[in-house]
Amino acid sequence: MDVVIQTLIGKANEIILGKDKQIRLALACLFARGHLLIEDLPGMGKTTLAHLLASLMGLQFNRIQFTSDLLPSDIVGASIYDKDSGTFSFHPGPVFTQVILADEINRASPKAQSALLEAMEERQVTAEGETRALPEPFFVIATQNPAHHIGTFPLPESQYDRFMMRIELGYPSRQAERSILTGRDRSILLKTLPACLSPEQVLDFQAQVPQVHVAEPLLDYLQDLVDFTRSEQLEGQGLSPRGSQALLRSAQSWAFLDGRHAVIPEDIQAVLPSVIGHRLGQMSSDNPSHHDDPIQHLLQSVPIP
Repeated sequence: MDVVIQTLIGKANEIILGKDKQIRLALACLFARGHLLIEDLPGMGKTTLAHLLASLMGLQFNRIQFTSDLLPSDIVGASIYDKDSGTFSFHPGPVFTQVILADEINRASPKAQSALLEAMEERQVTAEGETRALPEPFFVIATQNPAHHIGTFPLPESQYDRFMMRIELGYPSRQAERSILTGRDRSILLKTLPACLSPEQVLDFQAQVPQVHVAEPLLDYLQDLVDFTRSEQLEGQGLSPRGSQALLRSAQSWAFLDGRHAVIPEDIQAVLPSVIGHRLGQMSSDNPSHHDDPIQHLLQSVPIP
């Protein structure tokens, strides 16, 4: 298994250069059965990363371009009348796939955004009075531009909370950018990339992540961190129980990627910024110093067991 994981990460690093931690976080999110939000400026490789994850794991992939005129039926599907049979038949929308890329999700209206809420939480869609299960594994990758950009609708807190992680890719290093400039086009490389996993293996990995052991002192540490976010020492909204579950599963998945069978404090610390940053309601991707301060304050204030 360790060889498979390392091969997977190695292949991903050949496409997305110099972003090893972000790739590991994205994989940890997927193996923890979460959903991923990538927030950054246009042209940073957000869409490429989504294509990359689907290709490496041999998963079905659909992309929805979120725009201001997008309707919920454009996402989940709709019933269409067949004049020959005289009946309505349901035509599934693009959400019926294993990896769905919600591109520029904050450019759609709140009504369209909300069409993903049931799918993300319950992995099913209710349309035309009937509930239909979504394929497994099911993974939503949403990209969004910074909120101050023109033509954006801020995501509601309930939608933010359904994303297990939020990551930012950021600018590449000078060396990585030189390789991008002089190398082959990343979209062409993606088309030649062989799958490293099968959907069945992905499901198997997802089943193994909850089996990673978490000792009682580590659970105490995690709960202390969560309690601190709910205290008056951190302004804003504290972590919900869904948030604390996301932190636990993410830490287990991070340990799993490292080939360990037990969580250590460093696992929790590694995933903490990506899991809680968007939930605290006070982080801003265009102000890095402000983004880091509450996280560092939290880590420094809660003693490690």
